[in-house]
Amino acid sequence: MKKDLPDNTVENISIAIVLERDSPTEKVWNVYLVNEKKVPITNVLVSSKGYGQKEGKEVSTTTLRHFLGDIAAEATVKIEAIDPQVFGLTNEYWLSYYIDNTIFDKKYIFLPESIVDENIIKVPLVNKPGIVIGGNR
Repeated sequence: MKKDLPDNTVENISIAIVLERDSPTEKVWNVYLVNEKKVPITNVLVSSKGYGQKEGKEVSTTTLRHFLGDIAAEATVKIEAIDPQVFGLTNEYWLSYYIDNTIFDKKYIFLPESIVDENIIKVPLVNKPGIVIGGNR
């Protein structure tokens, strides 16, 4: 049964929370989809939401859905801005896309307090500092 299903493993695609601007008064963060594949991906849809505890209370953000269309090979697309106030929550991004006529999907989860300076690297293709989940790591 399960062995008859196609292997739709998502590889070489990551979600990155990128530090766009860092000044003494503010930090501006955006979320990017990074396609490190050698082929384009089409009909790209990303849903995002945050949830968890803040100050001892259960909180959740609105679920947002972003239709990104087609993304070229080895390209990036900004998904949304992200407020540092939600870094203490679980931030979840659910990605769906097609290659040819095959659908792929994957959930990317940034755990609470994972968006910290110690986890910052240079984000591939974006070439800015950020936190990355996925890709070919």
